[in-house]
Amino acid sequence: MTRTLRIAMNGITGRMGYRQHLVRSILPIREQGGVTLADGTLVQVEPVLVGRNETRLRQIAAEHDIEHISTDTAGCMTADDIDIYFDAQTTSRRFSALSAAIAAGKHIYTEKPTAETLSQAIELARLAKQAGIVDGVVHDKLYLPGLVKLRRLVDDGFFGRILTMRGEFGYWVWEGTDVPAQRPSWNYRAEDGGGITTDMFPHWNYVIEGLLGTIRTVYAQTETHIDERVDEQGLTYKATADDAAYGIFEVTTPGGEPVVVQLNSSWDVRVHRGELVEFQIDGTQGSAVAGLRRCVTQARANTPTPTWNPDLPDPNDYRSQWTDVTDTDLQNGFKLQWEEYLRDVAEGRTHRYDLLSGARGVQLAELGMRSSAEGRRLDVPDIAL
Repeated sequence: MTRTLRIAMNGITGRMGYRQHLVRSILPIREQGGVTLADGTLVQVEPVLVGRNETRLRQIAAEHDIEHISTDTAGCMTADDIDIYFDAQTTSRRFSALSAAIAAGKHIYTEKPTAETLSQAIELARLAKQAGIVDGVVHDKLYLPGLVKLRRLVDDGFFGRILTMRGEFGYWVWEGTDVPAQRPSWNYRAEDGGGITTDMFPHWNYVIEGLLGTIRTVYAQTETHIDERVDEQGLTYKATADDAAYGIFEVTTPGGEPVVVQLNSSWDVRVHRGELVEFQIDGTQGSAVAGLRRCVTQARANTPTPTWNPDLPDPNDYRSQWTDVTDTDLQNGFKLQWEEYLRDVAEGRTHRYDLLSGARGVQLAELGMRSSAEGRRLDVPDIAL
């Protein structure tokens, strides 16, 4: 038996919506014939492209053999034949769109941040719970091979007692003067919802939750290192949003053990690491370093005994002393979560990464900004709906 879920996809003319969600996720799912449920039922997908730029929508539809487009977002919300509303718009448009979709009884799947403020994010989670829909928030990084391996090591007890996790994320984003910027200019204007803290702290929230446990406190320092940039029209503008954020988080594992997490995010750093983001977990019995794809480990038995002596060359080749973790299937993380979410919708069960998890991400970003402004560590309270 086969059934079809029609998905109104709003924001697919943007980089992330188009590349990762349409081209790398929904279209491959369509091409493979859909997803299979536990009882053997096949669930196919049919995208409906939604947006304000009709010309661009028609171009994308023609290129990818998509039958339906619409510039009437409100009409898609109330259409009886739409099952799921997906949102990849800019954050400033998300709350009103998601609220309308929930009110119309549509299942929703959305990029993050889920809203501009914590109160809005909590309201969305409350509305979704009251409506009884299946709501999901994109937590793509947890589905990528490197972090899947890292989570498996945690589950297997490889680390012993986990002590710390450190992470480095970022790359050099051109100012737009001699080389065009590779990120949109709104990312660097606070008045347009820009800033690396609001962008990345929701990611760090679900990564920490997914790997280690509950975040209890946050201390952050945010900076605007480059305060003048050039936009898409070649005009110089004032960068009013933070382009770097340095955070320290106190985490409690499910077993009640404390872990210190340090994560740095920057659009002003040149890459000298294996991948654009890397996480290192250190424990009493071993350590691991994971990017989005690769993961290497060093067990206690293989740990060298370095001796600090600045007067002699260090005989250790430290990188060669780590062991690769066996590769998993290198599928796109966005696609894998879409498949899980679609199965949850078809079978009427709660998606594990819902709007409440999205609200916790917004909360962490708000607290990070406040921590930096006030120069102090802040508690992260539980959210009650």
